[in-house]
Amino acid sequence: MLRHRPPLRTAHVRAVDVHLARGGRPVLRGLDLVASPGDRIAVVGENGRGKSTLLAVLAGTLAPDRGEVHRAGGLGVADQTIPAGGGRTVGDLVDLELAGARAALRALDTAAAALAGGDPGDSYADALATAEALDAWDADRRVDVALAALGAVDDRARPLPTLSVGQRHRVRLACLLGARHDVLLLDEPTNHLDAAGLDHLTAALRAHPGVVVVVSHDRVLLADVATTVLDLDPSIDGRPRTYGGGWAGHLAGRDAERARWEARYAEQVEHRRRLADDLSAAQNRLRDNWRPPKGTGRHVRATRAPALVRAVHRRQDDLDARLVDVPPPPRRFTMPHLPARPGATLLRAEGVGVAGRLRRTDVALSSGDRLVVTGPNGAGKSTLLAVLAGALEPDRGTVTVAPDVGVGRLGQESGAVTGTAAPPDLGLLGPDDVGRRLGELSVGARRRVDLAQVLAPRPHVLLLDEPTNHLSPALVDELTAALRATDAAVVIATHDRGLLADLADWPRLNLSEQ
Repeated sequence: MLRHRPPLRTAHVRAVDVHLARGGRPVLRGLDLVASPGDRIAVVGENGRGKSTLLAVLAGTLAPDRGEVHRAGGLGVADQTIPAGGGRTVGDLVDLELAGARAALRALDTAAAALAGGDPGDSYADALATAEALDAWDADRRVDVALAALGAVDDRARPLPTLSVGQRHRVRLACLLGARHDVLLLDEPTNHLDAAGLDHLTAALRAHPGVVVVVSHDRVLLADVATTVLDLDPSIDGRPRTYGGGWAGHLAGRDAERARWEARYAEQVEHRRRLADDLSAAQNRLRDNWRPPKGTGRHVRATRAPALVRAVHRRQDDLDARLVDVPPPPRRFTMPHLPARPGATLLRAEGVGVAGRLRRTDVALSSGDRLVVTGPNGAGKSTLLAVLAGALEPDRGTVTVAPDVGVGRLGQESGAVTGTAAPPDLGLLGPDDVGRRLGELSVGARRRVDLAQVLAPRPHVLLLDEPTNHLSPALVDELTAALRATDAAVVIATHDRGLLADLADWPRLNLSEQ
């Protein structure tokens, strides 16, 4: 028998004092969250702060060490990984996400038959309410619309292993948006989307009547969608912070909180300095056989200096009990100096093409050159960067790299997860992550390792494919500034609307116009 599925107006997510440690390291500490229909909560924080972990806790796939999580309504989840094994097809993904809608229609048919047979019960009214809440009759059409808008494969018989990582993510996201789940938990949903797909996602989330909790590096999406921001970065008491007023409210609130934290710390440092000076002066008086003025009572002369020392110690003990943690300095990204060869052509691609993937294209790069490669998914952006890097042989045309010129390429996704995290010190990993096995790192932390490994050889040419994927907004800002200043030649392929706006003055190569 089908359990009654609450309509969207009852969608609800609540987390109370959630604590969780991973590998002995605290990840979530004292987290509180309340979300009701119409709330769109953005979860932000530096890589490794527990954003994906929080979504797993809210989804019920990971139990907290302490605290409570309550959720009402049907659930749709898009995490950062999607398995392709088991012989599943695109149709299987559609069926999985639309199972609730289809079950609601079957229950309605059953209830209608019972009603026609004279059953006076209220099962038909309940079944109808559930189907209407899901708009179950229109579910398949909504998925078809989303598949088209996101540029996803719509062949239901297509096996998932034949799809790229990006294609699989777009199919699943389209299914989630079409299913009309009460609660959507989305982890980096903008990855692998082109401009049209980003516009569709933004509109769909803004129109969603239930609860949305989204983790994203896309600053434009956060500004367009978020009603509330949950910030997992360190705070003065170690607990996450919630800011109303959308993305603008978060930026203002975060900066104000940081300023108060630093002011309190500076005040305590100054207070401790004065106490230390007082203590040192009292100890010097003892060492120099200090005595109070003549005529002072004998008992006072014998006890005054030690009493002063004890009083200062008590004041310092009191202060130590109320210490404010040192504001952790932001992990600043330090771009290494990349070499230049003025006046020389570092890399030249003439008439390169790959059958079915990249039409004939010409590129020439010298030191300091900048290029943004644009175009919809499938236009050949990643293919072009792979050809330029020598990772893919073109079917036609040639690529010439000048002698002793280094070329570094950052792909869209991390490769096999092996070894330990020991990148060069570029400020990309915190001390808790250095030396850990890569498989234990968050997706964002692994992305930082990838970036460090590309920069470590100090290449003359940088080829960056969706470089902002999985990176925090703060790091994106720092990376953008560094790329604008470097002497290396830089080529970027991206759909990130914020990055495109930041690099509006860079030359463009639109592959859809080739």
